[in-house]
Amino acid sequence: MGASLDIDLLRSFLAIAQAGTLSAAAIRVGRTQSALSMQMQRLEDATGQALLHRTGRGVRLTRQGERLLAHAQRILASHDEALADLTGSGLAGTLCFGCPDDYAAAFLPPLLRGFAAQHPLARIEVLCAPSPRLRERLADGTLDMALVSVPVTGATAREPLLRREPLVWVASPSAEALQQQPLPLALSDPDVLDHQAACEGLERLGIAYRVAYASGSLTGLVAVARAGTAVAVLTRCAVPPDLLVLPEAGQLPPLPQVGITIAHARTRPTALARAFSTHIAAVLPAL
Repeated sequence: MGASLDIDLLRSFLAIAQAGTLSAAAIRVGRTQSALSMQMQRLEDATGQALLHRTGRGVRLTRQGERLLAHAQRILASHDEALADLTGSGLAGTLCFGCPDDYAAAFLPPLLRGFAAQHPLARIEVLCAPSPRLRERLADGTLDMALVSVPVTGATAREPLLRREPLVWVASPSAEALQQQPLPLALSDPDVLDHQAACEGLERLGIAYRVAYASGSLTGLVAVARAGTAVAVLTRCAVPPDLLVLPEAGQLPPLPQVGITIAHARTRPTALARAFSTHIAAVLPAL
């Protein structure tokens, strides 16, 4: 019998390509690093090609490894789709999914519960980060798909808007930060839509401000707002009940809505990514 491409070896190879290090990939597939190294040696023996180049910061794919990656993605997608169809157990495999903190808190639990009921053999790995960081992870292949924020005018045929969320000014119930000059702000990263909208609105009205706290962490922004030391900008769905949403007709400028869409790493997503996208598109607008 000639050489063949073993499904388990391909799945481990894909995990390494996505994780970038053997240690992270070993956790993902539930194997030791030494077992993973042995698997890659078997795969290189089967293909007769060097597939991985080890560096001081991890591993990167060789030119032949890049070629195999494209084949592996198609083979695994077809394998998982066929197995799910024949067994009636739903899709299987691992999906690396990204989501901003605010959407994770508001929407992820019902999204994941509903999908798990349909596809109990599927595993969703979640990474929370601001939308620009998620775009970077999609570009380098670390993520398969992500829920991201876009301007409401930024929808495309490939990334249609699934939902709109208003941005709101948020403070502690005492709103004491509003009395400070310049106005102290707690904002997300500078390239995130809420940060940009807040600064542009204040500058348009000539209101002096300072960024007292900048972070991609929703937990950090909420903590600063609770402490009363700064005014935060959050999506309305992420505002906890103990914080005050400042009125639109107050002393601060109105804020825009942001759109929510799904972005994919590949132009031809896997069957699992397509299924999760369909599920999100059906469920998210009603949450």
